[in-house]
Amino acid sequence: MTSRAYVGRFAPSPTGPLHAGSLVAALASYLDALVHGGRWLLRIDDADLSRVQNGAADTIAAQLKHYGFVWHGNITHTQDSRPAHQVALDQLQQQGLLYTCQCSRADLASLPTSYLGERVYDKRCEAHPITLNLTRALRLRVVETPITFTDRWSGTQKQSLTHAVGDFVVWRPASAAGSQDDAYNYQLTMPVDDAAAGVTHVVRGADLLGNTARQCYVLDQLCLARPHYLHVPLVTTADGVKLSKQHGAPALPVLPSNDPIPWLNQTLVHLGCGVSSATHLPAFWRDATAAWARKLTQLPHLP
Repeated sequence: MTSRAYVGRFAPSPTGPLHAGSLVAALASYLDALVHGGRWLLRIDDADLSRVQNGAADTIAAQLKHYGFVWHGNITHTQDSRPAHQVALDQLQQQGLLYTCQCSRADLASLPTSYLGERVYDKRCEAHPITLNLTRALRLRVVETPITFTDRWSGTQKQSLTHAVGDFVVWRPASAAGSQDDAYNYQLTMPVDDAAAGVTHVVRGADLLGNTARQCYVLDQLCLARPHYLHVPLVTTADGVKLSKQHGAPALPVLPSNDPIPWLNQTLVHLGCGVSSATHLPAFWRDATAAWARKLTQLPHLP
């Protein structure tokens, strides 16, 4: 594969403000871009409008600025790329890879659950022609051949989509999505948006590692280049549950009197990079970038 100039990104969902868990993904992706002398983009993942919280995107941008993050170019939004998502969907349909699914959630409740916690679809609707006025979803046919990719943190990964998820949803009509607009699924929008932005490196939380094979598969079917992946350890509560907005994780403070460096240092420690003794942000970012460069030499795979 031809070497491409490094482009990274951070793509938070505007379902609420950033918290300590979000900061891990933001810091790791930003430091990776700094170490590689690359660009770092900010994209608001607002594909699911039913979950968007008013004002959250502005809050996220303000939080990142307060903690010293600087992104390249304008902030983009997944919703703005809906035409590109439709083009990708049309291409998959032209390849004969899509079919109509008329199953309700109740219909799927009896399906077996894989190690990913996903219901493994059994192709019961595969013979249906594409009739958008009757469908609850469009599913993408998968293949028996396992998807293999390298995670820079965890090493070689192999996933059989047939056994992990089965044919998966890439689109729902507005009536089934619970919104005013048709919904393009995350497994389609994320890789399509990354490819359109020229993203070469995806650094994100380990909870998304199980999604990566599906996104690689979508990119392969669309003849788009895969980025390099790195999934960092999650922040969890005392009982081992992922720290999240859903479970009441407190927002990162942005008051002028709040010193961001203790929060950043806490995150740096979580990533196994030690602590910076800096007392101001420029010095912290110099220390943190050097620490991340050292950390990369300990990981199983580069770049």
